[in-house]
Amino acid sequence: MESPAEALVHALRDADAGVATAESLTGGRLAARLTDVPGSSAVYAGGVVSYQTHIKIEVLGVPRAVVDRHGVVSAECAREMAEGARRLLGTTYALSTTGVAGPDEQEGKPAGTVFVGLAGPAGTRTLALGLSGDRSTIQDATVDAAVAALAEALARSTGGQPAEDSALG
Repeated sequence: MESPAEALVHALRDADAGVATAESLTGGRLAARLTDVPGSSAVYAGGVVSYQTHIKIEVLGVPRAVVDRHGVVSAECAREMAEGARRLLGTTYALSTTGVAGPDEQEGKPAGTVFVGLAGPAGTRTLALGLSGDRSTIQDATVDAAVAALAEALARSTGGQPAEDSALG
């Protein structure tokens, strides 16, 4: 049986589409999940691990005003990160992850507050996740959610618009 990441890589290949990543709290785990799949080099262009805020701004092009107004733990930052990775790496899609893996709060937000961004030809959407567990569990659940979000977008890619921003729990 195919794993979700394998199914996603195969769906991207079948759609002749590519993906890039912009990661913060997952620290490269999303890239690792995708590149664990044999043949993923046909669809995975690369990624930016932007753990520090200045990398989000200087490399991914997240506007400083977004960081100042909303923080890096926000849907707005996730949106800008995904769009920046897509633009930077020239891919059909890009996924971003930002949030708090814990154990401590960040920007007054508790561990498990996570945002996933998905940029693609039909626009950009964000997912708000309220996760629980230890640091590793939160990171892995974030990767799972990002993979699922892109798989869903590909399944809907028969001309539909992206779904409204949503909150998943």
